[in-house]
Amino acid sequence: LSTPKGVTAFGHQPEVVLPPLKNNRPRRTELAAKLSEIAPDGLRGDCITFFTQSGSDALEAAIKFAKRITGRHQIIAFHGGYHGVWNASGSLTTGTAYRKGFGAQMCGVIHAPYPYAYRFPFDTTHKSAEQIAGDYIDYLLNTPYTAADDVAAVIVEPVQGEGGYVPPSPEFLQRLRQACDRSGTLLIVDEVQSGAGRTGKMWAVEHSGVKPDMLTFGKGIGSDLPMAGLIMRSDLAAKIPDGSMPNTFAANSLSAAVALTNISILQDPDLDLLNRAHALGLEAQERIRGFNSPLVGEVRGRGLMIGIELVEDSVSKAPLAGEKIGQLMGYLLNHGVLMIPCGRYSNVMRVMPSLTISRELFFKALDIFGDALASLKA
Repeated sequence: LSTPKGVTAFGHQPEVVLPPLKNNRPRRTELAAKLSEIAPDGLRGDCITFFTQSGSDALEAAIKFAKRITGRHQIIAFHGGYHGVWNASGSLTTGTAYRKGFGAQMCGVIHAPYPYAYRFPFDTTHKSAEQIAGDYIDYLLNTPYTAADDVAAVIVEPVQGEGGYVPPSPEFLQRLRQACDRSGTLLIVDEVQSGAGRTGKMWAVEHSGVKPDMLTFGKGIGSDLPMAGLIMRSDLAAKIPDGSMPNTFAANSLSAAVALTNISILQDPDLDLLNRAHALGLEAQERIRGFNSPLVGEVRGRGLMIGIELVEDSVSKAPLAGEKIGQLMGYLLNHGVLMIPCGRYSNVMRVMPSLTISRELFFKALDIFGDALASLKA
């Protein structure tokens, strides 16, 4: 896989041309250098990447490293969060399906409200959901007698994924950064689902201008090959003992080559995929709102990471019943469109197409979704 001329797959598959090696360095080294180049401000040019095979693995590493670096043991995560399904990562995840029946979770986890404005549990008459949620984290970290007195890190999705595709305002992440700085707590952004250009920037955290201490990535950056990892500040990485976290198959040559190729495509000025995702996403949201369906409670998102919250009626905001969601999915599937729900009540249909999808095909799928809503109402 290291030949600059490329390799030919088994059978009669077309030739797979891999990016040429630079200075005869391994592909994982090239990928680490490229990630340093494209990382958000605060990590860019001065970071270390720890490679893993999945997002869950990356979160496990982030938690373990944060505890070692700070000498603290508590972690703050958020309601509606999804960070993986293993031991530490599973304890941060709040979905019932991932927790119930599996016994005690990792101790020391504190869950706080995420600024899910459509279903926020507190009065937002005088303050926004982002202000309240951000103030609460500051209160936990910087007020005596909250029991959050040994917090190593706050971990947050800059756009919440499985919790309902909820994009907070930039102010929320900025407030988290300020609260962490005051208390000496690390800020970890989980970009496994929202990264790699999905929201119209390389990383969703860049919409806020916040500098994270660590960033986890995965999914889209490796396509369907195992590629994920943790990017952290170099000064933090220096506190991790050498050889303390071996990972046998991480960043294997093929996965690293694919990730390098994907990043190259994302940076291709002729394709301009990031700006295209931003513009296409805004247009798609307006298209969906234009269906004027009483079943659509809210359309939200950033770039091509869009959530459509379906309700029985707009007044009560009662989540659309599971049976109706099933009927909707059946209609879509029978008409060639695959959409999968997410959200706390499994009533948020997610719109997350390939960044390279043609506009014609994308809007044809959206129109079929509109027809599905109409048929469900009928």
